[in-house]
Amino acid sequence: MAKELTKRSENYSQWYNDLVLKADLAENSAVRGCMVIKPYGYAIWEKIQAQLDKMFKDTGHSNAYFPLFIPKSYFSKEASHVEGFAKECAVVTHYRLKQDPNGPGVIVDEDAKLEEELIVRPTSETIIWDTYRNWIQSYRDLPLLINQWANVVRWEMRTRLFLRTAEFLWQEGHTAHATKEEAIEETIQMINVYAEFARDWMAMPVIIGSKTESERFAGALETYTIEALMQDGKALQSGTSHFLGQNFAKAFDVKFTNQEGKQDYVWATSWGVSTRLMGALIMAHADDNGLVLPPKLAPIQVVIVPIYKGKDEMDAIYQAGEKLRKEIAEAGFAVKFDHRDTHKPGFKFAEYELKGVPVRLALGPRDVASGNVELARRDTLEKKVYPQAGIVDVIRELLDEMQQNIYKKAEVFRDENTYQVDTWDEFKDIINNKGGFVMAHWDGTAETEDKIKNETKATVRCIPQNNPLEEGICVYSGKPSVQRVLFAKAY
Repeated sequence: MAKELTKRSENYSQWYNDLVLKADLAENSAVRGCMVIKPYGYAIWEKIQAQLDKMFKDTGHSNAYFPLFIPKSYFSKEASHVEGFAKECAVVTHYRLKQDPNGPGVIVDEDAKLEEELIVRPTSETIIWDTYRNWIQSYRDLPLLINQWANVVRWEMRTRLFLRTAEFLWQEGHTAHATKEEAIEETIQMINVYAEFARDWMAMPVIIGSKTESERFAGALETYTIEALMQDGKALQSGTSHFLGQNFAKAFDVKFTNQEGKQDYVWATSWGVSTRLMGALIMAHADDNGLVLPPKLAPIQVVIVPIYKGKDEMDAIYQAGEKLRKEIAEAGFAVKFDHRDTHKPGFKFAEYELKGVPVRLALGPRDVASGNVELARRDTLEKKVYPQAGIVDVIRELLDEMQQNIYKKAEVFRDENTYQVDTWDEFKDIINNKGGFVMAHWDGTAETEDKIKNETKATVRCIPQNNPLEEGICVYSGKPSVQRVLFAKAY
């Protein structure tokens, strides 16, 4: 199966598309720009979702659900927000179809035009803040810590599975606070939750930082981001958290009576990650043989593949394999005993390698006789024979080791492809010929930021968290700079 994948070195973009399709993660749908997430891909997303949901609840948040449709007028209430999303909105204008009087099929009923058009949510700030107006009257109602798991639509013409589709899945947190300080604390807390998840579960090192003014979320006063480096040297924004100030509270008149008995507007945040994390998981770790899944996010952590000839061997191996499966399952691991008789062992080996299953156990007649089993690990492709007795302890230690090893490999790659530059020629050479993260001085102006982007396609990914002040000269303009920022080409 790996032979059907384009090599990363030949065409990274095609390798990515091949892998998404061949590993049964997703496929393009009949609706242009939209994808079908297949069961195996959705199983990975469910693992991502379950852990993040736990982390949100551990930090005091509750889930709710808000409408898919948003009245068009709501987007006019916060000027920068509507400007940021206007070109991406899908608009519902009618509510009924009718038979075509001129032939077969249906047409839009021109008499069923909506009095006010509805926007298919690109994000939910407007509908949620209109709702919060009814939920918040007093400081006793605060903080309000709500998360929503949902789908959103942003009309994209150039799409790519998981990375950029017209419809995608995500979560969006929306919180309300009595003070500016509480809201800022929430914003920072949630970007750190995302960073912890990326590191500890996705095995993906990330850089935390704040966005420049031109890169902030529409309507935000501050946007924090986690940026990861993919194997082709491009950055991927993997999660964002926004301090919204009082902009949406004022736009939707969300006031509360504070402890002094005075009326004030609440302070807001929003934060989210999406199925784009699936793309990050692939591009950060996969190789020319297929997916390499961190064990914590693998839908199948261990697969047992029987090898036999004839019914006599099959019965003995099935019995031994089922015994192994039960022991591994009872230890809490996601295990599959693949005893399909429609596929040969070699096919199964290739299939599970392609799908990134961390541990593969091969069980043949000699293994049954000797009480051993052959174990192959996906991250290094190493094989070793172990006694069946005690295999659960081996698997437990090995999965922990693999999780750390996958992270370490990605971290070494990032560090080896992060450059500190001081000249424009060096900047252009690295961005155009090497790729990776570039730490360089910037004069802080949007004008310079735009010129760098236009000339190199590189953007300021973030101003890294706790980045020390360091006087220098802007790599492009030659004007004074107070600190280095992180540049890269990005998805």
